[in-house]
Amino acid sequence: MAAQRDWFEKDFYKTLRVSASATDKEITKAYRKLARELHPDKNPGDDVAEEKFKEVSAAYDVLGNDDKRAEYDEIRRMGPATMGGRPGGSDGFSFNVGDMGGGLGDVLGGMFGRNGGRGRGGSSGVQPRRGTDIEAQLTVDFADAVTGLETTLYLTTDAQCSTCHGSGAKPGTSPKVCSNCQGRGVTDDNQGMFSFSSPCHLCSGTGRLIDERCGTCRGGGVEKRPREVKTRLPAGVKDGQTIRLKGRGGPGRNNGPNGDLLVQLKVMPHHMFGRSGVNLTVAVPIAFTDAALGADIQVPTLSGPTVTLRVKAGTQSGTRHRVKGKGIETPKEQGDLIVTVNVHVPTELNDAERSAIERLRAATTVVASEVSSEAPSGA
Repeated sequence: MAAQRDWFEKDFYKTLRVSASATDKEITKAYRKLARELHPDKNPGDDVAEEKFKEVSAAYDVLGNDDKRAEYDEIRRMGPATMGGRPGGSDGFSFNVGDMGGGLGDVLGGMFGRNGGRGRGGSSGVQPRRGTDIEAQLTVDFADAVTGLETTLYLTTDAQCSTCHGSGAKPGTSPKVCSNCQGRGVTDDNQGMFSFSSPCHLCSGTGRLIDERCGTCRGGGVEKRPREVKTRLPAGVKDGQTIRLKGRGGPGRNNGPNGDLLVQLKVMPHHMFGRSGVNLTVAVPIAFTDAALGADIQVPTLSGPTVTLRVKAGTQSGTRHRVKGKGIETPKEQGDLIVTVNVHVPTELNDAERSAIERLRAATTVVASEVSSEAPSGA
């Protein structure tokens, strides 16, 4: 792997606004945030934002790759003085790999190449690049989120050009190997025994030249077009959850793998049911007489048929009862249905109901009076 000159000159961690000890996840999160803020589509005509977007992309190209990041960290740790730097190079120092001893010399020789990159360790700058991750949103019904569903996402994203199939060349023609870098994508700047690599100015680091560009993608090899992505959402997905679809994102470059499609879910609320983990919740009104005397009540379920729940005599309003196995079923666990009973107080009474309740109140008053008279003095 050939290191670039800017590995010595730039602090990629500072560019992504993370610490040198940041995890891979933190680095990716920081890159995505900055890329969204600085993307040319969001800042049309803003040259400063475009330049910063390129810097952020270049930083992530190194820090987002485990091997490149390890080599970059090693270079930062050693520094010019530690690596035997001395005045004389065009950047103020030069390096003699042979003076560094077997271990360190082999490390640097492998990274940068010996004898101006002509010995072992020389490498091509045109490497496969993974496609970018694409973010999308999907709104699903409450019931579908509980049971899972197969669905289709309709997107307009970057995809391999349908005209040139990613070559960037006009149909009937082919790209040529760049004569300046011999297809490597990089050129070497020899500094005595040490060599820096930089992107080829003629082919812009692609390693190839296109005489007649594809009229659809203008030589880029990708185009924006609508496409359908079919997927299966598992049972029990949650509001705000992100589903990662491997290989469904942006197209890779130079035969690199495609990026992923990140689908953020928005689950619509249900008019009757709620959710607590893998448990479903529902509130059911019951008559005062049923709460006082006990009864079998019918409870709705999300799957359709009602179930019978036995409430004991003296059940209080707001109490919760569990119906086993009527919640969310996932491959790992089975939830329950949590039923909250609310005692219903009628707003209108007929004569018979009013008479009965008045007799109940009179009886309740007598009982209360007897309890009060039996209370200990001073209680």
